[in-house]
Amino acid sequence: MSRRPCAASPAAGNVSDVDIRAAQPADAQAIAQVRIDSWRTTYRGLIPDAYLDGMTVEASTALWQRVLQAESAAASVFVAVRDGEVVGFAAGNALKEPKHGADAELTAVYLRRDAQRMGVGHRLVGAVVAAEQARGASAIIVWTIAGNRGARTFYESLGGELVVEQPFVWDGMDLVEAGYVWRDLPALAAACAQVPSIVPSPSHLH
Repeated sequence: MSRRPCAASPAAGNVSDVDIRAAQPADAQAIAQVRIDSWRTTYRGLIPDAYLDGMTVEASTALWQRVLQAESAAASVFVAVRDGEVVGFAAGNALKEPKHGADAELTAVYLRRDAQRMGVGHRLVGAVVAAEQARGASAIIVWTIAGNRGARTFYESLGGELVVEQPFVWDGMDLVEAGYVWRDLPALAAACAQVPSIVPSPSHLH
């Protein structure tokens, strides 16, 4: 799940300093830390503090170890690495049943705050898109909390089509989600390759 208003100016750093590669089981703890830090900075006011404060790196690490060790042919996970440290990740998978015409899903895009607004999110999404296209995907859907303007701006900047806003339940919490679909994956890939001078933050809920 994967939101925070945009800052007024880009973060320090250069996207060329960041490498994008397929995630490995050894990355599980770093992925978990990025995810939890993103939730706690993004979802304050959208999700109860008690839930955010109760998240643990240990539990999230175990989850990601299972995902990465499974080596599922339907899933793809990529990490952004700078100076040997994971500063972001993105994940996607094929859908057993299409949703709103999409047969694949972008399930996560998270960045450390010091790696945001540099174009790293574009590159991570681009890696997932390429992997899902290689598996035969024709359209991709992503979900975010409806109140997460940062994520929504990011997806809209990449040409995402808003297809639905609806209530959903996450770990017993009643929330509202927004779904965006890309039906032209070559166009999405091209958009991911074009990094604007000021980049919206992609941190998102699903």
